Amino acid sequence: MPVKKGTVYLVGAGPGDPGLFTLKGAACLSRADAVVYDHLISALILDHAPATAEKIYAGKTGSKHHLEQEDINRLLVELAARGKTVVRLKGGDPYMLGRGGEEAAALKAAGILFEVVPGVTSAVAVPAYAGIPVTQRGISSSLTILTGHEDPTKRSSHIRWDILAKSGGTLVILMGMQNLPLITALLLKHGMKPGTPAAIIRDGTLPTQFTIAGTLKNIAKKAGEAGMTAPAVIVIGSVVDMRRDLRWFDLFPLFGKRVLVTRAGSQAGSLERLLIERGAQSVRFSSIEIRPMRGNRELDRGISDLKNYDWVAFTSVNGVEAFFRRMGELDMDSRALGGLKIGAIGPMTARALIERGITADYVPRVHTGEGFISGLTKKAVRGKRFLLPRADIADDEITAGLKKLGATVDEIAVYHTARPRSNRARLKDLLLPGNLDIITFTSSSTVTNLLAGLDSAEIGHIGAKIACIGPKTAATARKAGLKVHVLAKEQTMAGLIEAMQDYFRKEA
Repeated sequence: MPVKKGTVYLVGAGPGDPGLFTLKGAACLSRADAVVYDHLISALILDHAPATAEKIYAGKTGSKHHLEQEDINRLLVELAARGKTVVRLKGGDPYMLGRGGEEAAALKAAGILFEVVPGVTSAVAVPAYAGIPVTQRGISSSLTILTGHEDPTKRSSHIRWDILAKSGGTLVILMGMQNLPLITALLLKHGMKPGTPAAIIRDGTLPTQFTIAGTLKNIAKKAGEAGMTAPAVIVIGSVVDMRRDLRWFDLFPLFGKRVLVTRAGSQAGSLERLLIERGAQSVRFSSIEIRPMRGNRELDRGISDLKNYDWVAFTSVNGVEAFFRRMGELDMDSRALGGLKIGAIGPMTARALIERGITADYVPRVHTGEGFISGLTKKAVRGKRFLLPRADIADDEITAGLKKLGATVDEIAVYHTARPRSNRARLKDLLLPGNLDIITFTSSSTVTNLLAGLDSAEIGHIGAKIACIGPKTAATARKAGLKVHVLAKEQTMAGLIEAMQDYFRKEA
């Protein structure tokens, strides 16, 4: 039987900030067999695709094309002809100067089903992130978006520069950096006022965003002096002056800060998203790896014996995931916890339980082992039996505290923490002064593992600020020879972000 042809989704990935990716785009990626993606697509967007999906880079940068457009068209047809669900992931919007129409035409000619998922275009989003509304009542009621890629002096140009120069509206020029001097000269020649406000935004919506503002007469010179390069969006019109009052993105306390994320790769995304939302540039270097415990007979006995416990206390999201994963493998679910009291250290752990249909009976106000025990002093736990599923390297603070309160504790390691294989040369380069602004540590093991293999001199030369999620992590960092600059008041990812913001506000 012939293979049924697949479907191709032409999906706009937006201008760069992964938070601007659409829900429909994410849904398409989640069921993709193959992803053909452009240059500068965020790894956080690609994370929506299944791990098993084939990922094919088809980026273009200036004159350098990893794949020519004809090759991309052919590749999409070939993948779909093999029955694959294909996502063609394009920067911005597929049909906004993105050659998506050519890809759609090729698919149509080959009899391949396709859908178009529009994306947020950089023509609107990038000026907005720079504090420039592309239209404004009483200032500009029209918007013209055009490519600056073609030579504006060639006779065959379809762009009517003479009309644009007199339009009175906002001009947004994409892919125009190379021809900027010619473009401004042409607009001046056709009568646009030399004092017309103009701006160039490089790396728009990203933590590396950089904006210069001037006038039509001097913007090309300013761009040269500032070393402006693509990718950049050029905005010309009176609305540019509104940036003085409407700037917001580049005023974030963490804007442009390079932050090292040392969490396990599977968990780094939550912290990275919070950093990106606040304008920081996340740099991932996982110093810890979470692995399931194989052949864990002790856990199996604990799960089988749940009816004989009074409490199950979870100390981390990892513990919740490992515990419920094994319950599922044993053909059990949350109903097995009926009648038990459930404890959780911290809101993230509590949320992980809620996602599995369990509302924790007890979450301490202070999200530490000490805080957990302190809150239990008001509860009748003497003589109660606790099951404590946790990491293999966890200390005995909670166990000792529960026993002191008169409880019986069965502590079971449900996941293994290890130092992953990593590029130590890359790490040493990252830790050189000036390469990072801040290093985040979310557990003592992230500290120990990151610094393993570094000598005291190398540790002493680390110039980045150190941010720790809690006092135990901070104590480990100090013991290793690091100065802790930031300590979260609330031991959560959000608390860590807030502490970093407070630190840089005070430093400003």
